[in-house]
Amino acid sequence: MIAFGQKSELKTAEKAIKSGDFTAAMAAIKQAEGLIEAADQKTKAKFYYLKGKALYQNGSDKADIQKVGDAFNQLINFENKTKPKYSKEVGELLNKLISDIANKASTSYKKAVQTKEAKDFVNAANKFHQVFALSPRDTTFLDNAALVYYLGKDYDNSIKAYEKLLDLNYTGIATIYKATNKEDGKDIIFNDKKAMDLQVKLGLVENPRIEAKPSRREFLFKNLAQNYAALGKNDKALEILAEGRKEFPKSYSLLIDEANVYYKLGNNDEFKKHLEKAITLNPTDPTLYYNVGVMNMEQKKIDEAIKYFEKAIELKPDYADAYNNIGAAIIDKVNPIIEEMNKSLSDFNKYDKLQAEQLEIYKRALPYYEKAYELNSSSISTVQTLMGLYENLEMMDKLEELRAVYEELKG
Repeated sequence: MIAFGQKSELKTAEKAIKSGDFTAAMAAIKQAEGLIEAADQKTKAKFYYLKGKALYQNGSDKADIQKVGDAFNQLINFENKTKPKYSKEVGELLNKLISDIANKASTSYKKAVQTKEAKDFVNAANKFHQVFALSPRDTTFLDNAALVYYLGKDYDNSIKAYEKLLDLNYTGIATIYKATNKEDGKDIIFNDKKAMDLQVKLGLVENPRIEAKPSRREFLFKNLAQNYAALGKNDKALEILAEGRKEFPKSYSLLIDEANVYYKLGNNDEFKKHLEKAITLNPTDPTLYYNVGVMNMEQKKIDEAIKYFEKAIELKPDYADAYNNIGAAIIDKVNPIIEEMNKSLSDFNKYDKLQAEQLEIYKRALPYYEKAYELNSSSISTVQTLMGLYENLEMMDKLEELRAVYEELKG
């Protein structure tokens, strides 16, 4: 009775597929599905084949690509263990579908790059994901989908894709076989060395070469964390980055991302610690020294801050902000003197002595602000501070000269 029921439903499904009635075909497939476990190999293979064909709908745009891919791959995997009967036909349909959707994905992505519209990026990402659904071995398409979902601000789907890639232990490492087309001078990528060597022998291409595509796994952690951060889930972003740094302890990129999340959370102590670690990994980046200097200024460690700003200038002599901040750090030393002056208004000798100390500090700060202005004459805050210094130091000619610049910037 079970065998009769299976065959009857499969015949109904087969007739419906031939007539293009895919709704009726799927209804019959569902009727047979509960009985298929007890079926023989031949019947099972036919069931998987008809299910795939019913879902495929002759390549209709209405077809659910994820379900089509699952069904076709289920048949191929089943027939790999038994006697192949339908795999060749299904494989050809699958390859055609993969090729068509991959081309559509590429076209959609090019459009998204031009329009910069989020919906266009998501549309392209959906197609990249469909290719992966049809061919789960082609994990590169899932990698593409994950990134393009992120570009389209579809962070939830991007997260799912990146987490899937990490679960699959995807690395992205690949060997690329490349040669130059003699006719148009453009590079062609081949599936394997044999195909490339054949075209070289035929004289169609030249300059054959083999390139290694490095691991992308570090960037999976980085991009996954960025998705969580974009959703405001900063604790989860830190968890992912910490996991990534266990696997890549010398990763400068992951360390900086972790530092930036701490900064976003307002944890300046951890931000500073991470920047100091980053300096050990990349000791020639002036921005790192500058940012550690800023953190030291916030913590009122003025001399330490100046040392870091000076190192930033040593690495980047035209670093206007670093010059400006050295000047600011020096001027910061005036604050306790001014407080003491306010307490000594009736003690003229002490007041005059403190005022002289104040002016000496202004003189020390002056060349740094002048250099900052030389490097960036459009900074109104630098111009204002410089005017204040000129006024306090009674450098009236320079003050008037700069006042005209200030009025122009303000206007």
